[in-house]
Amino acid sequence: MKNLKSIALALVVVLSTLSVTAQTKKVNASESTINWVGKKVTGQHEGTVNLKDGALVFTGKKLTGGTFTVDMTSLTATDLKGEYQGKLNGHLKSEDFFGTEKFPASTLVFKTIAAKSKNLYAVTADLTIKGKTNPVTFDIAVNGNTASTKFNVDRTKYDIKYGSGSFFDNLGDKAISDEFELAVALKF
Repeated sequence: MKNLKSIALALVVVLSTLSVTAQTKKVNASESTINWVGKKVTGQHEGTVNLKDGALVFTGKKLTGGTFTVDMTSLTATDLKGEYQGKLNGHLKSEDFFGTEKFPASTLVFKTIAAKSKNLYAVTADLTIKGKTNPVTFDIAVNGNTASTKFNVDRTKYDIKYGSGSFFDNLGDKAISDEFELAVALKF
């Protein structure tokens, strides 16, 4: 009889672990931020772009997925004002850079996630910009109803080559770094 109780208890434990289902938590786009920094030989520009929608997936308390859509038409420089801001915003939205008229959205889809510590995960995701998809890797920290990450993106992998010293000679102080930085703060 004692053996039967042990088997029953073990079965309950196994079944309870199987019943943990994934929970999708929608990201609050209006309270989340994406800041960018683009560097060039003579300095840098920084700005924001808005999250259109997104969600993180958890199984229990463990991060197991994520999908995001970014509104590329919202791309704006925050280090300039007036005419200069308008010129830079227009150039960034042009075909030289992000081509937002033809490609108004970019996406990020988590592919693999590995726990590094209690609230820190290593993520490999597919990033799609201008219709081109490439893998990116980054660490993301999840605390309560927030998540944050910082990572670099090589713009040339998305056919954004304007001012790239990797593709054009004699740019001198007009050269623009191939990578731009993203700092993302999510609320859900």
